[in-house]
This record gives sequence, structure tokens and C-alpha cells, in this order.
Amino acid sequence: MIDLRSDTVTRPCAAMRAVMATAPVGDMQYGDDPSLNALEARVAELLGKEASLWLPSGTMANQVALRVLTRPGDDVLVGSEAHLVWHEAGGSAANAGVQFTEIGSGGVFSADDVRRHAKPRNQPGLPLPVTTLLQIENTQNRHGGVVFAQDQVESVCAAARALGLATYLDGARLWNASVQSGLAPARLCAPFDLVMVAFSKGLGAPAGSMLAGPRALIDSAIRYRRMFGGAMRQIGMLAAACDYALTHNLARLADDHANARMVAERLAACPGVKIRLEHLHTNIVVWELDGARLKPADLVALARAQGVLITALGAAKLRLVTHLDVSRADCARAGDVLAQLLGG
Repeated sequence: MIDLRSDTVTRPCAAMRAVMATAPVGDMQYGDDPSLNALEARVAELLGKEASLWLPSGTMANQVALRVLTRPGDDVLVGSEAHLVWHEAGGSAANAGVQFTEIGSGGVFSADDVRRHAKPRNQPGLPLPVTTLLQIENTQNRHGGVVFAQDQVESVCAAARALGLATYLDGARLWNASVQSGLAPARLCAPFDLVMVAFSKGLGAPAGSMLAGPRALIDSAIRYRRMFGGAMRQIGMLAAACDYALTHNLARLADDHANARMVAERLAACPGVKIRLEHLHTNIVVWELDGARLKPADLVALARAQGVLITALGAAKLRLVTHLDVSRADCARAGDVLAQLLGG
């Protein structure tokens, strides 16, 4: 199978498994795991933050960040179709008790959008929820791996600060944004109070995410990590995998971006396919079927029968994601299979 359902389907290579097997370990909660301590220090420096904190998943990292930066009943500004809203099983309402206001379009928004939608505090006669947090997803998953331009990020975060809002970056695929933009991760993270990065997507580690920010916020996050069941013990084996991924798999993300572009251009030539190639920045290809001879669910099933796995995101939208476990030849074959099914 050529598995393009997500970049989370990657499996540790033999070299990664070897460093995992020999990693020194200790009890994480006592601060005794040397492999994890080294990774947390490396990530904090890489992201330009004072401290960082291991969490088993990006979703848990997002949920912990909400608990640190908001209070129940708060309003959070997010881009359209944010992961926090669509793909965390309602956890933000259950765990943090917040509501979301989606702003902008295509996963990005402007400083004017922030000022227009932030709900004012203590408005006489109007019992409004209080907007306390601005969240950005970079790259944006459901809109096809779009990179939020850094000048725009800095503008919207400045507008948020002027309104007294905290800022949070869901950077699960920040590494892709860094490679695409040519900007260092620390530059991309600089405008935010807290940031999250993941290792189990394009970098190919089996698990793991990090929150990074000021020491005081990270200290607060430790309590919520425990509350959510994310406090682990001898985690050094996974930390070693993440460290290996950072060292060996970061620069090669450009290959995934090129492969995604190749498949997208093949799809764009097919009848009934709507795809915005100008928004294809990284390794996620999202397209819609408008007047095509197949429904998304039918295309998924027929592609599977020919050895290609993709995902339907809804009644008209589909997604595929390139990654280190699929070669350029694999992606070319997948593009041919999908194009033939679509009559292209």
C-alpha cells in the first residue's frame, strides 16, 4: 500500500529503533530521565523559549495549553477549520470549558479580523464571553498545509497583545513551515506566549510533542499534564526517537513538499477537481470534487483497491499527505491511480 492518509503513519527506521534501544532512561516525573532532559533543553533552545515540556500527543499539548492560558467560559479566536475545533473530540469544551470564534478564511486571518471579533471586557449591559486567547495553526491542516506568512503572524499577534490576549501556536507541523519559508523555528515562534511542536508527523518519530514558553507557564503546564494523564515514567526511548528525528529528518521535509506538488499538479488536470495550487505550500494536498464522476467516499474505496490510501474530509473534500515513508516513485504512481479514477 502507498499510504497517504497522513504523515502520522510513518514507522521508525532501523537507525531510529537502534537509538531507542540504547537510550539512557530514568523517571521523568522525578526529572531523572537524561534523554528527555536533553531533548527538552534542545527544543527550548531551537524554539527560542525558556523551557519546554514533553507531552505524548499534540492534542494533549493543545488541551494543556488551553488550561494554562484560559479559564472556563472564555472565548478563543482561531482560524477556520482549526484542529482544536474539528479534530480533538470536543476536548476543548470538556477539558477547558472554552468556546471558539472562527475568523478569517483558508486558515489565515488579519489583524483587523482579530480586532473585529475579539469580544470586549466589561461591556456595560452586554454579558459577553471574554476573549482571552488568539490561536494560530501553522501549517494549517484542513486547508492543505498552508503556511501562515510570518509578517502576518507578527501583525495579528501584535493586535492580540494590544487587546490583552494571550497567543498560542499550534505548530504540530511547524517544521514544515520552517523549511518552506526558510525561517528558523525560533523566528516563527517568537510572537507567541506558548508554542507546540510535534515529532510524530513529518519528522517520523513514533510519538511525542512539546510545549515551549516561559518557565512560569511551563511550570503551570506540568500540573495539567498530570491531570490529563500525560505524566509518564521512563520516556527516554521516545525522547531518543524524537532527537534522532530532529537531527536526521528535518531538512528532508523539502522532498515531501516537492512530492505533494507533483501529485497535486496531476490532480489539477482532472475534470471536476478543484484545487488551489497557489495555496499548496507543504506536504498536504486538499482538493474538492465539483461535478466529478465520483464521490469522495467512492474515490477513497477505489483507490484503496488499487493500493493507494487517501482520506475523505467530508462530502466533497479529500486529502492526501506525503511523508518520509513514500518515495517520489510511490507518489507518482499514486497520482496516476487517482487521475485515472477521476478520468484525467
